Amino acid sequence: MWAHVWGFLYSNYFRFWLKWVLRLLTGKCELQRLLGGAEAGARRTLSMMSSFLMKSFNVLRNAVHVEEAEVEKCVRDVMKEKKIEQKDTGFKTNLHISLLQISGYKKLYLNVENLRKVPYDSENEEHEEQLIELWNLLMPHENLKARISKQWCDIGFQGDDPKTDFRGMGLLGLVNLVYFSKHYTNEARQILSRSNHPQLGYSYAIVGINLTEMAYSLLKNGALKPHLYNMVSGLPQMEHFHQFYCYLVYEFDKFWFEEEPESIMHFNQYREKFHEKIKELLLDYSVVLTLQD
Repeated sequence: MWAHVWGFLYSNYFRFWLKWVLRLLTGKCELQRLLGGAEAGARRTLSMMSSFLMKSFNVLRNAVHVEEAEVEKCVRDVMKEKKIEQKDTGFKTNLHISLLQISGYKKLYLNVENLRKVPYDSENEEHEEQLIELWNLLMPHENLKARISKQWCDIGFQGDDPKTDFRGMGLLGLVNLVYFSKHYTNEARQILSRSNHPQLGYSYAIVGINLTEMAYSLLKNGALKPHLYNMVSGLPQMEHFHQFYCYLVYEFDKFWFEEEPESIMHFNQYREKFHEKIKELLLDYSVVLTLQD
C-alpha cells in the first residue's frame, strides 16, 4: 500500500519539484541531462524513447515516430519546446543521432520485409544468377551439371530445385546465404564441410534459411535495437542486417557441435535453445553481436 502511495506522490508532486531543483542546480532540463549523461548507443536512444513516450507534449511523443527526412526539423522543434538554446551543440548532435537510429530501424525493417516478400522466381535472370553464384562460392572445384540437379543437396538444399526451399523467406533467404558466402568465404566453406559430419551433420542451406527467419523475427519484434543502436551511429542499413545474419550462422554452427544433438530430428529443440540464448544476449544494452573478419 505504501509503495502505491509513494508512487502517486512522487509522480504527481515530488518529481516536478525534483526536476525543478535539478534544472536550477545544473542549468539543464531533464532531456538535456538524459542525452548528455547516458552512454552513447542503445542506452541513450532507448532511454530517450522511453522518456519521450511518457511525455504529454505532442512534439516529444511524435518524435519517436519521425521519418528520416523530418529529423532535422524535429530536433529544432524539440529544442524550441524545451527552451534549449541552439548553442547546445552536444544536445543537438545526440538527439539527431538518436532520432536517425529510430527512423533508420523502422526503414530497415521495411526494406527487409519487402525483400522477404519477393518470391524466388526461376524465370528471373537476377535470381538465377545469385543462386548459381552461391553454388560457385561454396563449391568452386565442382561444376554444376544442370540447373535442376541432385547436386543441390550437397550444399544443404532439400531437393533437385532450391527454389522450393525459399518459400518462407523469399529472396531474403538467398541474399543472406550469398552474402555470407561472399564476405566470409572461408568460414562458409568450413561450416559447409562441418555440416556434412556423419553424426552431427545438418542441411547447411536449409539451416541458413531458418536462421534468416530468426534474424528477421528479432528485427521485427524490436529485439535487435540494442545491437544496431550500438553498432551504427546513425541509420542502420541492410548491410548491418546481413552482418548480424553472418554472426548467427557462425555461432549456430559452434553451438550445434558443442551441444552434440542426438540427431537432426531434434533440430527444432536446439534451434529454440539457440534462439533463447541470442534473445538473452540482446537484452544487454551494451551488446554488439558481430562476426569479425
